[in-house]
Amino acid sequence: MSLKERMQGLAPKAPAPVPESVFTAEEPKPRPSYLSERFLELKAEVQAALLTRITNPESLSRQALTDEILALIDANAAITPIEKESLTEGLVNEIVGYGPIQPLLDDPDISEIMINGPDQIYVERQGQLIRTPAAFRDERHVRAILEKMVAFSGRRVDESSPMVDARLPDGSRLNAVLRPLSVNGDAITIRKFSKDPFVLSQLVEMGTLSADMARFLEAAVRGKLNVVVSGGTGSGKTTTLNALSAFVPGHERIITIEDAAELQLQQDHKITLETRPPNVEGRGAIPMRELVRNALRMRPDRIIVGEVRGGEALDMLQAMNTGHEGSLTTVHANTPRDCLSRIETMVLMAGVDLPLAAIRSQVASAIDIIVQQARLLDGSRRIIRITEVVGMESGVVTTQDLFAFEQSGVDAQGRVTGTYRGFGIRPRASDRLRAQGIDLPGTLFGAGS
Repeated sequence: MSLKERMQGLAPKAPAPVPESVFTAEEPKPRPSYLSERFLELKAEVQAALLTRITNPESLSRQALTDEILALIDANAAITPIEKESLTEGLVNEIVGYGPIQPLLDDPDISEIMINGPDQIYVERQGQLIRTPAAFRDERHVRAILEKMVAFSGRRVDESSPMVDARLPDGSRLNAVLRPLSVNGDAITIRKFSKDPFVLSQLVEMGTLSADMARFLEAAVRGKLNVVVSGGTGSGKTTTLNALSAFVPGHERIITIEDAAELQLQQDHKITLETRPPNVEGRGAIPMRELVRNALRMRPDRIIVGEVRGGEALDMLQAMNTGHEGSLTTVHANTPRDCLSRIETMVLMAGVDLPLAAIRSQVASAIDIIVQQARLLDGSRRIIRITEVVGMESGVVTTQDLFAFEQSGVDAQGRVTGTYRGFGIRPRASDRLRAQGIDLPGTLFGAGS
């Protein structure tokens, strides 16, 4: 049957409104019309016909490719506008995009995409998980799109290296785990980032923190205090780190170090370093600890580590203690106290034989402020505590809380309610801030300060 006959016989009608149950039900869904056998066969034939006209369609712009496909379709048959739009969009996304998930990547309201197999694609929208009707043809289709995504950052993913962290051209972060490690099929998670990173004033408007907290954190960054943003997975640590980095003066030299580069600093004078995994022979890996060490030889004014996960914590602490003040980083932990304990553990992972008392002394003298972030039950992300590290007492790192979010309940719409308050304690670091020309009023920290 010719391409023209196939087009004339194709009848993927306008898709019916998707019932609400499609997004939440766990039972198998009907195969989407755009994955019907006839539609897929036609799509393959149109794509083959396109390749006879254009050797390298990937080199075309999205609009130029769309025009070529439309011209090819119009030259072969007359199909309905809905059929034409579905076929054209699918082919363009397949050739210059990432297939069925491209519309999800283009949607600014989606913050995360989770692929649990060919026909189970979830997204996070406004803090809520939603199952979408999008689907891949099969597992081979998933793998082909995955390989296309990781190719941008020079990473690889295959049976010999079944887990990968990478980034997409727009800065989004990708993590993938292949079958058989992921029993139900290749699992892909994409953390999207806004093209225009949030500034701290926007986070105040969103309720992530109070205006007083924002004013203090701005002063802490400008005054070159060492700040650690602590929180669980998906709590918004990187977003907060990005917002805080905006207060680093433009004349300072900033070096960022990350597993997969995702920070979106606005300053001109910045160097971005990214770790490198081993090659096929298992050689050539550049871990984060080596990058932190090298950064110290690059005359940095500020060092920003996207996330401290291992032995590089020791090098980071030493940098903070040896003249590289104003450093910023993030740590996975649920409370400020847990954050300190986790940093101690990571220092021990460096393989250096140091007594615990010496490690705690390093931590106490290096870290000034811990910003604790959390994702609440309603999906909102809030800074729930700002804690100052004040020193050592009886072999224990001592801290004091400056601000906190106190939850009062949940409203009728299921949103968490509460208030931000200061504890009326002026930070020990006030003198250091004053020496930098930053004088914060006592009323900023609450009554009784």
